[in-house]
Amino acid sequence: MAEASIPVAQDQFTCPVCLDLLKDPVATACGHSYCKSCITDCWNEEDQKGVYSCPQCRQTFSPRPALATNVLLAEMLENLKKTRLQTADGDAGSGDVECDVCTGTKHKAVKSCLVCLNSYCQNHLQQHESWFRSKKHKLTDASGRLREMICSKHDEQLKLYCRTDQRCICYLCMMEEHKNHETVTAEAERTDKQSILKETQMKYGKRIQEREKELEELRKTVDSYKCSAQTAVEDSERIFTELIRSIERSRSELIRLIRDQEKRAVSRAEGRLERLEQEINDLRRRDAELEQLSHTQDHIQFLQSFSISPESTDQPNSISSQFSFSDIGELVSKLKEKLENFCKEEIKQISGRVTCSEIIALKEPKSRPELLQYFRFLTLDPNTVSKHIRLSEGDRMAIYTKTVQPYPDHPDRFIHYCQVLCRESVCGCCYWELEWSGDDGVFTSVSYKSISGKGSGDECVFGYNDQSWTLLCTPSSYSFWHNKRKTALPVKPIISRVGVNGVYRIGVFVDHRAGTLSFYSVSDTMSLIHTEHTTFTQTLYPGFGFGVDSRVKLCDLTAEMET
Repeated sequence: MAEASIPVAQDQFTCPVCLDLLKDPVATACGHSYCKSCITDCWNEEDQKGVYSCPQCRQTFSPRPALATNVLLAEMLENLKKTRLQTADGDAGSGDVECDVCTGTKHKAVKSCLVCLNSYCQNHLQQHESWFRSKKHKLTDASGRLREMICSKHDEQLKLYCRTDQRCICYLCMMEEHKNHETVTAEAERTDKQSILKETQMKYGKRIQEREKELEELRKTVDSYKCSAQTAVEDSERIFTELIRSIERSRSELIRLIRDQEKRAVSRAEGRLERLEQEINDLRRRDAELEQLSHTQDHIQFLQSFSISPESTDQPNSISSQFSFSDIGELVSKLKEKLENFCKEEIKQISGRVTCSEIIALKEPKSRPELLQYFRFLTLDPNTVSKHIRLSEGDRMAIYTKTVQPYPDHPDRFIHYCQVLCRESVCGCCYWELEWSGDDGVFTSVSYKSISGKGSGDECVFGYNDQSWTLLCTPSSYSFWHNKRKTALPVKPIISRVGVNGVYRIGVFVDHRAGTLSFYSVSDTMSLIHTEHTTFTQTLYPGFGFGVDSRVKLCDLTAEMET
């Protein structure tokens, strides 16, 4: 005979004391059920009174009632537990916020309470509402960042925004260290920044369209390069097959020149293609982040996550699509009519014509105005920063601190070394500047994202492995490091032109395709510290390492570019 199935609902078998499924269920004389241990603890506290009450209906009993396990209820609870094990839909998966009340298997939370600082699944949310209905606790969408909504100093909810210090504060903060500052409610500040966010999204959308159009034009130009070069090669081969064997070497030389020029032209154009594709991907990623942020209901989370990167004004080199190799065929036709004695001179004319036909005028910049056209706006990545580094000014300043920062765990975070990578990668040609200070110095680096952050060995230190290149800056000297090899540099550090004592400015230029990495000292004048020639096989990310009390600030050169 088939065993009968008993339909059960979890909320009907929840203990009113612990808000979890009943364990060893017992019932009082008034008919309410509890975990045996929960009701026993409650009544133990009432032993001195000699009167025992039901925690729900408050009916009193005297003497203390005896408690016996409700066998039928226990069997139904066992069926319910089996049902829970067989049903995974309600369990919290990766990326979901877990219910703080559930024991054993955690269910997905649907709401968070800003008063209790707990997240609740649907069942425990009903219990919460029944217990605190009269107190009007404020609920919000389930969030794993509840502690970030509470003032770490006063343990009060963050409800205000200090425009003077540009941070979220509580009411006690406003009365103490933020007294006389310009403060508004978080909701009011959200409204102001929401309009800025929309404007920025529109700019990103327009920028994406412009870059997509430029990308399409550049692809057509590359096709034109290849088609023109291929036509020139075919014409040259056809003509040279009619010549005598004595000019075979000249024919090969001409083909080599054409192929070399094609390779240089396409290589430079592909560098621009890669840069445009990367910029479009970065813009789309940032646009998606802003779109997600615009729908965030919680004002505090919105303000703490809000950051608008200034729009890059990178002006790409113009790339001509009008060049053609067709005139080479005419010169080769003339060569056919000449005697063998004149072959050498004619080949020189052809070689000169090919070499002088430069398609893309791209040379390594030498002056600061030339470098500024490759300026890359960078921000520091909170997911990689060491917990002994404090970020500020929109993640563009980093300061060493002995106080451990409350960053959440992340697989990319540097654990044993005070280091940080930037969010943005660098490809093609990129330039940026930073100001640093500190007696123990700073590591100014470029690194592959694959560098390890978990270990405590050399594989994690900038400049001590084959995945990173580093300029070690101290107030007395510079040295270059790569794969544990040190190169002492004769250049001496010079105080930055900003006029602040002990502050130095470094400029960094990377040409990823050419494999060039250059460091410059920037003050009233600009001088080269070191240039390294290598081969980069992966995408690069700027990074920084810190000594005790060191600090780094990424410079915003947008205004200087416009002038």
